[in-house]
Amino acid sequence: MNTRALTLTFFLSLLTAAGLGHAAESEFIIIGTGGVTGVYYPTGGSICRMVNRNRKEHGIRCAVESTQGSVYNVAGLRSKDLDMAVVQADIQEHAYKGTEEFKDAGPHSELRALFSLHSELFTLVVRKDSGINSLAELKGKRVNIGNPGSGQRAIMDRLMQALDWSYGDFLKTFEYKSAEQAKALCRDRFDAMVFVAGHPSGSIKEATVECESVLLDVTGPAVDQLVAAHSYYRPLTIPGGMYRGTERDVRTFGLAATFVTTSRVSDEVAYHVVKAVFENLDTFTQLHPAFRGLQREDMIRNDLAAPMHDGAIKYYKEAGLM
Repeated sequence: MNTRALTLTFFLSLLTAAGLGHAAESEFIIIGTGGVTGVYYPTGGSICRMVNRNRKEHGIRCAVESTQGSVYNVAGLRSKDLDMAVVQADIQEHAYKGTEEFKDAGPHSELRALFSLHSELFTLVVRKDSGINSLAELKGKRVNIGNPGSGQRAIMDRLMQALDWSYGDFLKTFEYKSAEQAKALCRDRFDAMVFVAGHPSGSIKEATVECESVLLDVTGPAVDQLVAAHSYYRPLTIPGGMYRGTERDVRTFGLAATFVTTSRVSDEVAYHVVKAVFENLDTFTQLHPAFRGLQREDMIRNDLAAPMHDGAIKYYKEAGLM
């Protein structure tokens, strides 16, 4: 049984146990997210919360799937295991065009954008006793580069290419998932970890509370060139004092998280999902600190490389946003 079938079976059992009739008549959607300690998982949960509030009106029931991250989510959309997903803006663009990590798979012509979300920042966290004080000093150290299928791994690979580094430049590399990396860092399995996340992040908070860890700047000529070469990247700052041990502002770069689906999803479903979020945006932005500052106009205009889904367009026109 595939991931989608398992999720639906579990969700149906919950509905039956709750005594909710006509479950078989409902339309189910599964949202691919990320690790449970990242921001993608609560993002998907927040969207489902908005959708499920009015399920008696539209008949759509929403469930969240914890996944390996953006690249994995795109694969899940292709295989029909997922209906919608949270993905990094760069992954959306490369998936739609069939470039970079999607060169072998080819363009995902069915990919459709719904809206953009919070900013995600490339974050470098090091053990205080590691002797690492800058990005350059990662060379010769033990580094968690992220699991295959994650957006953090994709950006780390692009950053390494810009720096003209190879995996051989590190003493050792690790591929811990986002939900595992903080604990592994504090157990001294490696010296540093990279993470692409909205802030505040549970994973990074864990790493800075459970052991002596700090955040470092990710800056320099190579980073400037990387940002200049890709429209989806931009300089960003993690405010000082957000995490224990790092009182100063941390300069880095990042991009937007985006919410996507495919043309296989009906216009009606896409319409109601978008409507659920946008008509309850004040409530939605209170569900996680990373959502603060989201503006409707920016969410439909920024960092969306794939064509907008027709169902989303229908809502945006009705709401006077397009």
